[in-house]
Amino acid sequence: MKKIVLFVFNGDPMCFIHVLLNALDMKDKGYESKIVIEGAATKLIPELEKKGNPMHALWEKVINFKLVEGVCKACANKMGTLEASKNQGLSLLDDMSGHPSMARYKDSGYEIITF
Repeated sequence: MKKIVLFVFNGDPMCFIHVLLNALDMKDKGYESKIVIEGAATKLIPELEKKGNPMHALWEKVINFKLVEGVCKACANKMGTLEASKNQGLSLLDDMSGHPSMARYKDSGYEIITF
């Protein structure tokens, strides 16, 4: 099985929606796919759970399929969304000086794609 991890740094909703769509598409095609939310993208976390948000339904899907690996702890803290991440039950990733390590995924056989 092909293993893909999507690291999303860009906080632009138009970019983020493609991460959600691609993670779901890869899952549907038999890939093991994961999403890691980094940088400015962590700012979107509280907005994604709002039912009026156009990405809410996709966000619920990726959450229900357990495709969100986690959120960068340092970036969520800096962007003021640490509590929102915790409240949504998202894992906080901090194994590289407060940030998620890409090397850990490479060492586990994942292809890394960044957005």
